[in-house]
Amino acid sequence: MIEDTIRRINELYHKSKTPEGLTPEEKDEQARLRGEYIASVRNNLKSQLNNIDVKNADGTIENLGEKYGNKKRTSH
Repeated sequence: MIEDTIRRINELYHKSKTPEGLTPEEKDEQARLRGEYIASVRNNLKSQLNNIDVKNADGTIENLGEKYGNKKRTSH
């Protein structure tokens, strides 16, 4: 599925650069597909980061996902 999404995002991008441009429906589709793609990349990265184990100086192994993954972000 992700390959199809990327292919369609690229098609819409190339069409947007032509003199005819995109229709309003295509612009909405492009924005929706880009949002889906970005969400997918973020979820994949989060999953990878949550599976990192670090060996501490005392020899213990700590999973960073368990340590940091469940914390809520605070706004600054």
